[in-house]
Amino acid sequence: MKRITLKMIATEAKLLLVGIPLLLWTLIPIYHMVLFSISPRDQATSGRLWPKNPTLDNFSFVFHQKHFYLDHFWVQMGNSLVIALSVGFLTLAVSTAAAFAISRLRVPGGRTVMNMALFTYFIPAAFLAVPMYKTMGNYGLLNSQWALILAMVTIASPYCIWVLKQASDKLPYELDEAAMMDGATALQLFRLVYLPLMVPSLVAVGTYALLLAWNEYLYAFLLLSNDTSVTLAVALGNFLSADDSPWELLMTTGLIYALPPAAIYYTFKRYMVSGLTAGAVKS
Repeated sequence: MKRITLKMIATEAKLLLVGIPLLLWTLIPIYHMVLFSISPRDQATSGRLWPKNPTLDNFSFVFHQKHFYLDHFWVQMGNSLVIALSVGFLTLAVSTAAAFAISRLRVPGGRTVMNMALFTYFIPAAFLAVPMYKTMGNYGLLNSQWALILAMVTIASPYCIWVLKQASDKLPYELDEAAMMDGATALQLFRLVYLPLMVPSLVAVGTYALLLAWNEYLYAFLLLSNDTSVTLAVALGNFLSADDSPWELLMTTGLIYALPPAAIYYTFKRYMVSGLTAGAVKS
């Protein structure tokens, strides 16, 4: 049995002193969302720690689109889902092919391209919003969901390529040599050897890209304008356009909108940790 020392107790105490405030800081906003979502309108801002008459009527209002801010709730939720899945799939396709070419095929100039792509992160994404808007306008893509999809793939791909490239470097090259000795082509090597071994990292970067697109507001606000084409994240901003905003419906809609990414994250949490750490340090 491991002996408990004073140093170990002090270390645990320090971790608790840091961890507990951070946990509370994280949970308090979620608590307020839940509190508002189960409160009647006249009790939403009463200041009580728990509503006197908790209700689920707010969820019924949202699901049945009973407020004019929620006229296109299901359409906008579908937009968010389609855009997030498209960004995740396209980012995976681009970053996987690029990482394979740079790491396994060692194409000339591959590392330079990767480093130049990573250099774009020195510029905050918000600074690129206006040039991105201008570019999409030149190609006639404004108010098209493809504009947001392509913009988010552009933002997510450099990091995903870097993670996959670092993870790919850890795979033994003897596997490639054995496959090529058996007559495997580059495409067969990619499909039969590379992809199965990279599953944890692929799930990690795909989930990262999906969640990035799901939570995006600025680019979605700039590139999309129709109520039937915007994402739900942008539509939530409409609740703040009036002085007497229905806060209980805003928080209810926000809580519903937060459930899919939370479910995705916890479903693939094991892959997220192993996949991202696989590309964090090069052995």
